[in-house]
Amino acid sequence: MFDRILVPLDGSKLAEQVFPYVTELARAFGSEVILIEVCEPEESQYEHTCEIYLSTVAEQLGSNIEEGAGTVKVRAVVLVGRPAEEIVSYAEKNDISLIIMTSHGRSGIMPQCLGSTAYKVLQRVVIPSMVVRVIEPLAESSKDGLFGRILVPLDGSERAEAVLPYVMELMRKLNSEVILLQVVASGKHVHTIGGLDYVYFGDRDADSMKISTQKYLGKVRTRLVGKKDSIRCEVRTGDPVREIVKCANETDSRLIAISSHGHSGIERWAYGSVTYKILQSSNQAVLVARSVIREQKH
Repeated sequence: MFDRILVPLDGSKLAEQVFPYVTELARAFGSEVILIEVCEPEESQYEHTCEIYLSTVAEQLGSNIEEGAGTVKVRAVVLVGRPAEEIVSYAEKNDISLIIMTSHGRSGIMPQCLGSTAYKVLQRVVIPSMVVRVIEPLAESSKDGLFGRILVPLDGSERAEAVLPYVMELMRKLNSEVILLQVVASGKHVHTIGGLDYVYFGDRDADSMKISTQKYLGKVRTRLVGKKDSIRCEVRTGDPVREIVKCANETDSRLIAISSHGHSGIERWAYGSVTYKILQSSNQAVLVARSVIREQKH
């Protein structure tokens, strides 16, 4: 499933924080790793410098991966153009199965903001992408590895379940523990004479929703449990983003795996997508699987 991994770099140490994740996945899946750096047109005179940098990094990364696995191919590609456009184009034309990139690069760490290139790539790409949150100091791998525990937020829809095949593969190859989470709303917005008010559900309605949600998660767990037994379900109440991030921190989940939702992916981020807000506010790596809904023919 992750046969060919594309890793965008920009020459910065921040972008290289992705390497531990790339190494662990490449070892487990025997993936070919392609390091890519894009020189913008006004920087084309540095193309040779980029080639030297990538070649050196590719050799070092290949050696690190092979310490725990067989022969793994790591190669370098330097292109000239606009970073996001070239990365997406290369991924689409070269049968890339996963893009792994850091949230920030040369522009530095900006609080509560996703880096420009990462944002643009996630907007346009169809294949699964993993965003590693750049933090200081660097995150250390636990004894269970960087994928020891995976949090999977769901909302009861088929779109949200688009990420499950990738989660099952990670479980199978890395023996990951999985937490299936659904956040139940505590109330709803209703139109009143005074405008729009938030009305909390009564105890009976709230309990009914929790029971229904638990049953749904149990059904999902049954579909996954054939791969591994260490799957548990959790239902929480409140704001989805806040509860997802809180649960990831409390359970020491190293990865959040989530679907992008929507007919056209995550182009509506500006309107408050849960996926984008998680990418902004969590310290965990986030695997985003594009949910594609096919239109029915009439």
